[in-house]
Amino acid sequence: MPITLEAVRPIKLEEIQEARKRIADTVVRTPLVRLELGRDHPDIRLKLESLQPINAYKLRGAANAVAMLPESERSRGVWTISAGNAGQGVAYAARQAGIPCSVVAIETAPASKIERMEALGAKLIPVSYDVAWQALEDRAFPGVDGTFVHPFDDHNFVTGHGTMGLEILEDAPDTAAVIAGIGGGGLIVGVASAIKALKPEVKAWGAEPETAAPAALSFAKGSPQVFNDWKHSFVDGAGGKSIFPRMWERMKPVVDGSIVVSLEQTRKAMRLMADKTRIISEGAGALALAAALTGKAGKGPIVAIVSGGNIDLEKFCKLIGCGNETNSLRS
Repeated sequence: MPITLEAVRPIKLEEIQEARKRIADTVVRTPLVRLELGRDHPDIRLKLESLQPINAYKLRGAANAVAMLPESERSRGVWTISAGNAGQGVAYAARQAGIPCSVVAIETAPASKIERMEALGAKLIPVSYDVAWQALEDRAFPGVDGTFVHPFDDHNFVTGHGTMGLEILEDAPDTAAVIAGIGGGGLIVGVASAIKALKPEVKAWGAEPETAAPAALSFAKGSPQVFNDWKHSFVDGAGGKSIFPRMWERMKPVVDGSIVVSLEQTRKAMRLMADKTRIISEGAGALALAAALTGKAGKGPIVAIVSGGNIDLEKFCKLIGCGNETNSLRS
């Protein structure tokens, strides 16, 4: 039987403010840290979502989405599809609610993300990236019980991410641009919805790796696109194979575009954060900083969202210490 979905609608500021109250006891109000680079560089501040209890921003959306489920649906348990961070977020929220959680998990996810999902009590069903992406489109997977929580195409999930935008403008009211990595698009849509409601002149940019940049292609063509040259890389938490039509409908009114960066620029951004702020970022979490450093978002102040820090330490050390070697970038 075809699934009937709620029509896409704008996220209201009041909804984001209510979500903030709803998830206040679950999420951390993460700090905004200025990156000291000197006068010849953009003024960049880092929004450290890597400091959430699951080390990633997805907890905001997951906590709000699970809390907003009717009791009849929540009591059945929940499941989601994830490369690791959304799975952790939904599992964390499910554990707090005392309900079971299953995750259709992309089998190439870092071991650290797999271990954390399991530690939070999630039942994992490993699948290939292609199978997971198809399941995201179908919103179904054979043999999985419970209520499905979509990790980005869900109004309440995206609204939870908007709470970050409120914090950003409170801590940096002079913000000229905000940048966030794009995978499914939920993060940038949520944050941009809050930012634009309060200060419409602030630019909201996505950031994508050159190996997976469907949003940039969609903005260039004016419609949701499939990225046919998609390649797997260490940026496992962002860079999808396509922009879902429903997410494009959400994105185009509030997002100004997407900045594409190379894997080398992303790796250098990871290293720069470790060197300057002692922050460990996963590949997806460094996309926003890499994009800010290109100068394409202006001189600032720019808020670069460090969306997550869930990366195997051995891989992190290899990436930030490998110089210009390219073989490890594809590992």
